[in-house]
Amino acid sequence: MKDKKREIEGYLRIIDEIEKVRTKNNVNWMDVLRLAFKHSPEEAKKLMKIIDHEDNRISELVKKLSE
Repeated sequence: MKDKKREIEGYLRIIDEIEKVRTKNNVNWMDVLRLAFKHSPEEAKKLMKIIDHEDNRISELVKKLSE
């Protein structure tokens, strides 16, 4: 039982690290987004539409995994 608990704690530490990295990277992503809309708003809108479409596809796939 101790080994299982230690294994779970290890997973949770890794997840915490991923969360920290993602938080920093999300700030960078938002900075790039601001830059795109500042310098080329029409192209940025087109790209955001594509990104949104692909994000929706990912969400649908995740739903399939969680059924």
